[in-house]
Amino acid sequence: MEDEENIEEELLVVESELHELQDKIKTLLDQQEELYERQSHLKALLEISKTSRDTSNTAPSVALEDWSGRFSWDSQADDMRFNVLGISSYRSNQREIINSVMSGKDVLVIMAAGGGKSLCYQLPAVLRDGITLVVSPLLSLIQDQVMGLAALGIPAHMLTSTTNKEIEKFIYKALEKGEGELKILYVTPEKISKSKRFMSKLEKCHHAGRLSLVAIDEAHCCSQWGHDFRPDYKNLGILKIQFPSVPMIALTATATSKVQMDLIEMLHIPRCVKFVSSVNRPNLFYRVYEKSSIGKVVIDEIANFISESYPNNESGIVYCFSRKECEQVAKELRGRGISADYYHADMDAVAREKVHMRWSKSKSQVIVGTVAFGMGINKPDVRLVVHHSLSKSMETYYQESGRAGRDGLPSECVLYYRPGDVPRQSSMVFYENCGLENLYGIARYCQSKKNCRRGAFFQHFGEVAQECNGMCDNCASSIELKDIDASYHTKIIVSLLQEMQQNDQRATLLQLLDKFKTKWKHLGPSNEAVDLKKEELEQLIVQLILDRVLKEEFQHTAYTTNAYVALGPLWKQASQGNRLVKLTTAIHSQDSDGRVKSTKRNQMSSLEAKLDDLRRTISSANGGIFPHAVLSTQQISLLNIHKPTTIAELEKLIGKVKTDKYGNDIIEVIQSEAEGGKDSGVNGAKRQRKDKDVVSVESSEDEA
Repeated sequence: MEDEENIEEELLVVESELHELQDKIKTLLDQQEELYERQSHLKALLEISKTSRDTSNTAPSVALEDWSGRFSWDSQADDMRFNVLGISSYRSNQREIINSVMSGKDVLVIMAAGGGKSLCYQLPAVLRDGITLVVSPLLSLIQDQVMGLAALGIPAHMLTSTTNKEIEKFIYKALEKGEGELKILYVTPEKISKSKRFMSKLEKCHHAGRLSLVAIDEAHCCSQWGHDFRPDYKNLGILKIQFPSVPMIALTATATSKVQMDLIEMLHIPRCVKFVSSVNRPNLFYRVYEKSSIGKVVIDEIANFISESYPNNESGIVYCFSRKECEQVAKELRGRGISADYYHADMDAVAREKVHMRWSKSKSQVIVGTVAFGMGINKPDVRLVVHHSLSKSMETYYQESGRAGRDGLPSECVLYYRPGDVPRQSSMVFYENCGLENLYGIARYCQSKKNCRRGAFFQHFGEVAQECNGMCDNCASSIELKDIDASYHTKIIVSLLQEMQQNDQRATLLQLLDKFKTKWKHLGPSNEAVDLKKEELEQLIVQLILDRVLKEEFQHTAYTTNAYVALGPLWKQASQGNRLVKLTTAIHSQDSDGRVKSTKRNQMSSLEAKLDDLRRTISSANGGIFPHAVLSTQQISLLNIHKPTTIAELEKLIGKVKTDKYGNDIIEVIQSEAEGGKDSGVNGAKRQRKDKDVVSVESSEDEA
């Protein structure tokens, strides 16, 4: 019997080592795949170079994979990008992606939030003949984009459950008979999977040669391995089957190698051109704060953080675990002087839209939401994203925190963490595909007091690490850390769980803590073991779960699912003293390092403040336009630096369309500031509105 137990124990150790080895092999295979792709790319370029050199009678041709070369549509694309959209230059990979789409290729785009995914299909949609179909999961995002494109004079419409009969009739006529102007049509995935009428009209549009491009936004929703899998997305593969000659572009901010392969297979685009941009967001500062077990203390800390670091009413998002928590946190923040509204799926659609619009127009500073809020969010100047509660995976946290700083300017991502949040989340995600594995990944991110936060993202997404440049709390911190030998504490925890297991008992994390305290008092200090605080014991137990010394088990009741702590595969090693367990703790209490950085960067100049007032004034006077669509934060910064005094100078900075609409007011503000601030420019905006209607421009460099 004892021999069997020893064999089982050794087997578990071997399996654990194999698991670690498999992870290393996977990393190496991913690197090998990247090198093979690079090798193939270089060979193709070399072959084309040789062919071009040997063929003297013809002009050199552009390599199939050389999407950064010159193309016939370059001039038209540049004119549309700058003068209509107001975008001064392409961001990384944007031009190459647009060129591959314009060349009729299927394309898969993995691009971080703020990288400019929408431009990658909107610009080709305008440049190509025919209609572009865009599939997007969120109604609010569709509404934002349709409104913006229409304001630019680009014929864009949406066909959803909220579309009125008259518009629906117009769209179906445009699809079937080519009547009326329609350039870009937005639909939700449900329309593809459930509307036979729509698919019939789309088929006729294709047969007439008018379907020019299909774009799948938030494509990770297709994959069951993705962090936000949606069943209706599974059916989008039918689009490539029915319209094989129409190029398809699929876009997402995050996708592991497994998700990428799944997307290519599900969407039937095996020969697609793949563009994978870095997950690095160098303008974001990542930090994790220890979360108090007292709710009001947490709210005090969040409120102080917002009011001290962002005194100019900069926009922010606070993510919460539940809908009830959203409402409570928003109420508490308002009570502390923060302009905050809540947003969740249980709200009436009209109320939800009202909250979204107030925040988008910077009339409220903070929106407190569940994960129902944010995917595809169309607000570039979010300066802070705060997580009141633990996210459910590294991918989810990367997406949610990535809603900060989409305009490329410095922003902060703060997560308030206590180990007790892990079982709270695990009881919700354990039934999901890889749910626990994903949750434990973000728990490791939070537990670490030494490792670079940014490096954790590189590791998770299989990307070569880049310099953090002090843009996370662990890299910037001067807090002194020490490692505590927690092996003795671990033995006690294991022995307690053994006893309970023998007596057919269970314990939650908090119950296990109480039992440990009782046992500790009974045993007394031993072998110089340190008396750990409650928070440190919680951290230790979660660390043991992550290291597979312990594990979580779940039991359903009529009203909830409870998470219990049990012995894991490697408990015997720890029990016998064959596994050294160290716990990293801070010698000094958590300080506010890095806070000076955020306060300093949020000090506006006088001119920037007046231009910000001007864009808000124009926004308020025009129901459908957002302040950042009048002037982006980057454009305000440019104007502050260059201070143009003529319309011609202004046009070179912000493009023709915006100059035509708002140029006189902008010049007036700049001139009044130069003369000592006699006129804020608001009067100028009012005078312009009396003379003519201000046309809303719902696109900017921030949103590209």
